[in-house]
Amino acid sequence: MVKQKVLVTGGVGYIGARLSLYLAEAGYAVTALCHSKIPSDKNWNEKMDKVLIGDLRDENFLQEVANYEYDCLIHLVSLDHHQSNGNPAHVSSINITPVWSLLDIFSKKGLKKFIYFSTAQVYGILKEEVITESRSLSSQNPYGLTHQIGELICQYYNNTSSVNCHVVRLSNSYGAPIFEENNCWWLVVNDLCRMAYYEKQIVLQSDGSPLRDFIHGWDVCAGVKSIIETDKKHTVYNLSSGITISILEIAKKIKEVFAQRYGVDLELITAEKKNSSKQIIYQLDNSLIRSIGFETQWSLNDGINDLFDYLEQQ
Repeated sequence: MVKQKVLVTGGVGYIGARLSLYLAEAGYAVTALCHSKIPSDKNWNEKMDKVLIGDLRDENFLQEVANYEYDCLIHLVSLDHHQSNGNPAHVSSINITPVWSLLDIFSKKGLKKFIYFSTAQVYGILKEEVITESRSLSSQNPYGLTHQIGELICQYYNNTSSVNCHVVRLSNSYGAPIFEENNCWWLVVNDLCRMAYYEKQIVLQSDGSPLRDFIHGWDVCAGVKSIIETDKKHTVYNLSSGITISILEIAKKIKEVFAQRYGVDLELITAEKKNSSKQIIYQLDNSLIRSIGFETQWSLNDGINDLFDYLEQQ
């Protein structure tokens, strides 16, 4: 049986390295596309069909890669939330233009499926509601705005080409990095676990009331595999745990797991509560992606323990 050929842009990034490994171990012929250098991890490299170095802004390079005639392309490359506040021309050259270039070039080379990683931030300010994929979009920052534009480009190619474009609106992923150089310690769960492990305390910059939907990195991978394997056309998916939790609740869970593992009761420090207004509880609905076979496997407890396992090995 011929392996399905999958190209992952940002293939050695925080999500990309894990996803490339997951799909390779699931039997796909994975090409991981990276910007600067091939990882030093021999075991990871050997599982890849190809590891390529190149710049997505270089259309000649993209033309060469497209000659491999991939079945599926997963596009992960983006500046992060903070970097996306930079110069619009630079931000657009990374967050927007490559989406268009990839679809323009690869649609002419027989690409069957394009999976675009967007963000739940395209929804804007969330109220006390259940957020389905049909909810109107109202981005409140450049990160959300550029991904909203990326989604429109996907919609255009769904209408004008034979490529089946899917959009993934990701909530907040977390988990230990595949490579040490992966930039992931600014993520809330990762950051608080590392703080607990090294500083023996948990200090929140807020009163802990902000809400998030956290999904483990391996569950993100399982969700993408479900999308690769579905026959459904042109669908947008919330990729989330479906569970909304406050930062304070996360901190308390980390404190609890730490006490169970190490027998130490950590001090938990929060900023002063600014107001006593009613907390707005929302849910990022994931029933659509569950309808194609996805189910979360990683509990917060499992994910926190896995992060401590990783930190112990450093």
